[in-house]
Parts: sequence; structure tokens; C-alpha cells
Amino acid sequence: MVAEDIGGRLRTARMQKGMSLRSVASALGVSASLISQVETGKTQPSVSTLYAIVTYLGISIDELLGVPPTTTPVTDAAVTVAPAVTAGRAAVQRAEDNAVLEMENGVRWERLAAGEGPADALLVTYDPGATSSVEGKLMRHAGVEYAYLLEGELTVQVDFDTYTLRPGDSLHFDSIRPHLYLNQTDRIARGIWFVVGRREYNQSMPAAAGTGQTPPTSIASAVDVLRAMDDLD
Repeated sequence: MVAEDIGGRLRTARMQKGMSLRSVASALGVSASLISQVETGKTQPSVSTLYAIVTYLGISIDELLGVPPTTTPVTDAAVTVAPAVTAGRAAVQRAEDNAVLEMENGVRWERLAAGEGPADALLVTYDPGATSSVEGKLMRHAGVEYAYLLEGELTVQVDFDTYTLRPGDSLHFDSIRPHLYLNQTDRIARGIWFVVGRREYNQSMPAAAGTGQTPPTSIASAVDVLRAMDDLD
């Protein structure tokens, strides 16, 4: 299930918060034209740009992908809820029902059955040469990031350290640390990602984002936006 109206949802979220294209673009350190092209579906953002936008607007990955909230079963019997099948407290999501987000430069996210818990659960694919930021900028966002590589090889930079992940390797780190992913091989790299806490942190922000309070002013780039939004102290 390919998510076809990502740009429209971003535009709706921006307008609901009373933000202009120019103000969002200025805060993220990008051009208004880029934001406009993303909202109209003429271009796909990079991972770092997408994280910056959704963090600044205070929306979840599920909201971005148009995934409806999981319905709580009202009986002990199995209850079918699109796109998940719930039985008791368990949930099964069929592969064909995964919401899919294709991003710039060959990065693909498939939203896994995470429900309304604290984690963004994703099957992530990096095509050969793909990177989380085409500009080479390291990104930051709220939460703790866990990853397990299923196939291929992926280079990960966290702060000043660089690691090479191969099938069976895993990692975790605080996502407010600057980081970058890059597939430097000629083969697809694919793995399972869980970002825990980003959704919960975003849910604590909408009131501030939607009440007309002035956005951060000392922001020069998407990395600065994430740094400002993810100050957990």
C-alpha cells in the first residue's frame, strides 16, 4: 500500500498550525520551493529533510502515512481492523497492507505493525548509493534508535564514529546524536528499524506548535531544527 498523499498531509498539518510555506522553509534552512514541491508531490524529501519537517510540525509517522489508529477489540473474539487483524492483545499486519513511503535517492520505508505504542517500527531499504541525506548533513531527532540489518551492507556515522553493518549486525543509539546512513555498495541494504520515544515526544509538542507560539528563531538548518526540538533536558 503505497502512501500516495504524503505531501498533502504535510500541507494540511502545516496549514492547521497556521504556518506559511516561507516560515517553515526558513526554519528548516531550505527553500520555499522545495517545501512546495514536496507538498505537491513533485519531489520526494530525503530522510533527514522528512524527519525535520515532521518534527517541526509535530506529527507522527502514522499520521504522515495515513495509517488509522488501531481499534481496541470489544469482545474476546478476533476482530478484523484494517489494516491489522487483532486477536486479543496481538495484532497481525499483512505484508500487502504495509504503508510504503518512497523517499529521495532510493530510500524506502515500510511501516510495520506498531499500533499506538511508543515506537515507529519500519522495514527500511537503501538502494545502492542511497543515503539518508543527499546534502551529506547528519540528522538528529527525538528517541532511541534500534536497527538490525537483514541483508546488504550499510555504513553508519554517529557523531565522529563510522561503522559498517552487515547481515546480522545490530546497533542502537540516542537519536539526538548526529547520524547519517549510506549504502556504498552495489547491492540493496535492508533492515528493521525501531525508533522508540520519538512519537511520545512529538505528542507532548502539538499544543505548543498549534497555539501560535513563535517557532525557534536561532535556526539555520534542518539539523538545528532537530537539535532545538530534541532538547530533552
